[in-house]
Amino acid sequence: MTKPLDPQPNSDAPNPGIIFETLNLHQRSAALHAAIELDLFSAIARGHQTVEALTGHLGTDQRATRILCDFLVIAGFLTKEQETYGLPPVSAEFLDRASPKYVGSIAKFMNSPDLLDAFKDIAQVVRTGTTTLSRDGTTATEYAGWIEFARSMAPIMLPAAMFMADMATRERPGAVRVLDIAAGHGMFGVALARKNPQAAITALDWAPVLEVARKNAAAAGIEDRYTLLPGDAFEVDYGGPYDVVLVTNFLHHFDPATCEKAMRKVADALAPAGLVLTLEFVPDENRIEPPIGASFAFTMLGTTPKGDAYTFAEYDTMWQRVGLTKSRMVDVPNSGQRLIFTQR
Repeated sequence: MTKPLDPQPNSDAPNPGIIFETLNLHQRSAALHAAIELDLFSAIARGHQTVEALTGHLGTDQRATRILCDFLVIAGFLTKEQETYGLPPVSAEFLDRASPKYVGSIAKFMNSPDLLDAFKDIAQVVRTGTTTLSRDGTTATEYAGWIEFARSMAPIMLPAAMFMADMATRERPGAVRVLDIAAGHGMFGVALARKNPQAAITALDWAPVLEVARKNAAAAGIEDRYTLLPGDAFEVDYGGPYDVVLVTNFLHHFDPATCEKAMRKVADALAPAGLVLTLEFVPDENRIEPPIGASFAFTMLGTTPKGDAYTFAEYDTMWQRVGLTKSRMVDVPNSGQRLIFTQR
């Protein structure tokens, strides 16, 4: 006789559910992107909390709206009581457009066609060791995606920028010259200038990207202390000397030799008592912790020819090779990133 199935299988047995769930994770990203595009979270925050109210307000299909909302409940982005939807704290704080901490704009860059295409054939990337995007991926000369990055990513970078500004002002107060390399949206330099009214910022990036940074500087009221330096970070003359150099989310795009080339230019432009602040995704030596910092290496695998997430020991070695021998690192609160302080 055939043995009946155990209604309560051994809980220690391997469960293939994680495989099913992981292969479907793109659906979670797509659902969140759609909700941001529809401004669903703001609608719920304004009191449109049932399927009927949401469809009337958003002009969407009733069945589709119900399915999307229920999926977002499962994913943790909405709550549901009876037939009423609500916002958990993370959505109320970061996904309602009326919130000063709104970060929904980051979906435009993080789910852009280029970045999604970069991960369509990772097997081929692993075979060849390089991105399947254009030859240089996101490191291509004047890569157009950095304009969208500058427009979209400032809100989520602002807490780290404010933390860096506090630390830089504490370490180097008073009248300082600051170089912001790969400035992008400009918020790191802008935050420092707002914290320290005696700081003069030079922002380095491609000219179209710097136009976004310039507007952010003007909006912050520090444009008179904000100078633009357009060009390639590996080719342009930095000038100087600078009391503080900001190297934010830049080095992970390149191999160690290229990083060292950039660091040598930084060292040459640094004042004798100058300080370099490097903001990066830095994994522990085991390269699997912390999860955000360690997993960023995979982002670089898909989007760059030779980028990586480097450990503190690797950065320290690179800096020492160019004569900057004193480095220490701190975690950036609520960020997943780490800040490295380096000087001679």
